[in-house]
Amino acid sequence: MQSTSADAMGKITTTIVVTNRGDQVLAERGVILDEEVRSLRLKDVLVDTGATTLCLPANVISQLGLSLLKEVNIVTATGLGKARIFQDAKISLRGREGTFECVELPEGSDPLLGVIPLEALGIELDLQNQQLILLPINTNTSYLRI
Repeated sequence: MQSTSADAMGKITTTIVVTNRGDQVLAERGVILDEEVRSLRLKDVLVDTGATTLCLPANVISQLGLSLLKEVNIVTATGLGKARIFQDAKISLRGREGTFECVELPEGSDPLLGVIPLEALGIELDLQNQQLILLPINTNTSYLRI
């Protein structure tokens, strides 16, 4: 079960499962066994509205075997820097799934869940109650718009 919690400082954290989507495709095609699909359950992931996307520590990216997509300029609290972007990180959170790029953080850093995955998964922050809220996606209404 994925959980969400808030600590005394008002931070919202959650548990997510991150899977190598490339591995899943290979397993679907019979190239590798289902047991060979790399996946990790990450606890206490900080939900960070200041982050654009999923941010994972280098050691987690390595364990998942994610592929390098590109290197980009990023803005951090310490100024402009460079970061590597990896692809095919599939997130499972509160019954919703999506595949996203992720920014590499230094090894040992805490993972961050930014606004793009949250929006794509139809998840909002209820800052007053310090929790995540699933937006509706049922027969009567949907958060998805075209």
